[in-house]
Amino acid sequence: MSVEKSTKAARGNVQCENTNIHLLKANDYVAEIIRSKMKETKTLLINVTSSAGSGKTTLMQKTAEKLKDKLNLAVMVGDLETERDADRIRQTGIFALQIVTGGICHLEAQMVHQILDQFDLENLDVLFIENVGNLVCPSSFDLGEDYRITLMATTEGDDKPKKYPKMFLTSDLMLVSKADLLPYLPFSVDAVVKDAREINHELEVIQISSLSEEGIDTWCDWILEKVKEKKSI
Repeated sequence: MSVEKSTKAARGNVQCENTNIHLLKANDYVAEIIRSKMKETKTLLINVTSSAGSGKTTLMQKTAEKLKDKLNLAVMVGDLETERDADRIRQTGIFALQIVTGGICHLEAQMVHQILDQFDLENLDVLFIENVGNLVCPSSFDLGEDYRITLMATTEGDDKPKKYPKMFLTSDLMLVSKADLLPYLPFSVDAVVKDAREINHELEVIQISSLSEEGIDTWCDWILEKVKEKKSI
């Protein structure tokens, strides 16, 4: 590569980095507006992340079934296309809205803020954000959440935390999902927990299966405790 081309490439990289910095600053500004609103209404905001197919929507359905008589719940769903996941969640009897990103691989605070007024936050205990299925892009975008939850499915392999460290570094709880498949897969829970906690030693872990309901009561108890804490602030 010539000196001239190298210089242009370097300038392009700097411009790209500057654009990313400005984008994240703008995102963080809106995220703080969302966070202030959640504090005002005492609504617990949980950002649920994972790879595609790790079981986020099924978990939202099971959580709704278990807690809808105890808490007022709603879900904001992000996907590149269709309203299929929101439709599935609405079948449980709780309110759900879909954000169709049209190809964007993550949700940003502005997207969340734009439809926030469609939720009855004053009477809402928990608002879940089911993020776009992706372990990369969503890790960089604060959505004003109280907690970030990442599902780590047994079908993905136990090497993902070290491959996608930022997601696990920025998460508060890792849910090892599809635990009912453990007898049939070469997946080590000990290994995935070890790797994840080497990245984030404060990371909480719960092993779950939305089908067999293993760990679901523990997960629901975790939510109930966090709601209690939020209401007491």
